[in-house]
Amino acid sequence: MCPEYVRTRGDTLLEALREHLFITVVSIALGVVLAVPLAIIARRFRRTRPLTLGISTALYTVPSLAMFSLLLPLTGLSAATVITGLVLYSLTILVRNVLAGLDNVDEEVRDAARGMGFSRNRMLFKVELPLALPASFAGLRVATVSTIALTTVGTVAGFGGLGDLLTRGLDANFKAEVFTAAVLCVVIAIAADLLLLAAQRLVTPWQRTRS
Repeated sequence: MCPEYVRTRGDTLLEALREHLFITVVSIALGVVLAVPLAIIARRFRRTRPLTLGISTALYTVPSLAMFSLLLPLTGLSAATVITGLVLYSLTILVRNVLAGLDNVDEEVRDAARGMGFSRNRMLFKVELPLALPASFAGLRVATVSTIALTTVGTVAGFGGLGDLLTRGLDANFKAEVFTAAVLCVVIAIAADLLLLAAQRLVTPWQRTRS
């Protein structure tokens, strides 16, 4: 660790960190926006479940370098290339966990909601999705940490955030740059996981009461 590097290259580090966080947050947000409807459709229309899970799993098996390379002809050397790839990767984890959360809602709870006159959509938003939050957040935490790591590979498209510093440092054998970028990746991954854990506890007060 070289304090002098951090002091003299602070602007470069902050710029890379901002880019890394921007790509991660946008990718996860878009992943959630896509994953929740896909999980709901797979839950309601059972025939679509194998197709939804199969496609998302198949996408996750594509190596990250290959994924970004395949997207380059479509989106070019831009942040969109990296974000698109990361969104596709996040769907495997997010869809499965949201779907698992919906599947684990007690049938007696659904019967009670029907008895109270809840429509199908009202039961989904007032009962099923809230009760699916613990499993959904578990998937969100895994997907977020995974995305933070995979963002570094976006350096192949010129938008890798801290990954750009890692690659440059390795090429130049600049150990201070490599170590600092690696430590920052670990720090933001831990911070993001703790933040999501706190958010989960905040939106699921019944779990705290049960504990």
